[in-house]
Amino acid sequence: MQTLLPLADKIAALLKDRHETIAIAESSTGGMISAALLSVPGASVYFLGGAIVYTIKARTVLTRIPDSALKGIRASSEPYATLMARSAREQFAATWCVSESGATGPTGNRYGDAAGHSCIAVAGPVERVITLETGSADRVANMRAFAAAALDLLAGCIAAAPPVAKP
Repeated sequence: MQTLLPLADKIAALLKDRHETIAIAESSTGGMISAALLSVPGASVYFLGGAIVYTIKARTVLTRIPDSALKGIRASSEPYATLMARSAREQFAATWCVSESGATGPTGNRYGDAAGHSCIAVAGPVERVITLETGSADRVANMRAFAAAALDLLAGCIAAAPPVAKP
């Protein structure tokens, strides 16, 4: 967690300065992305909420993504991560959302992805999606790597977005 805190501090400062908000939809990181962002004092100014979407039931209950929207899309893919990010951003009426879906290990997931595979998406004024392959079966190390990549991607997107007019 300690390695995530400098990124969380940077993101918090950007969000506070820009008067913007964030929501999170994470899976195999198990709440690490949210925990890092919530570790910064004053997080209630920018952090609207998050969901750990670890199962199909959780996806149904927490994201309200209809099955019809998933036609041709499988979990742990870039389209799935993008859909989750856009959906959570809309539900929370947040400026930004970051989502993550992957396979931490020690084995792969039921979709055929090896341990160490994660798709991470940011939805907001700037949208990006990446796939990370660590090549590792170390569950905790992968969780940390996925969370760090998500925070890094988010920080880059916020920094690349045009400044918001301050109230």
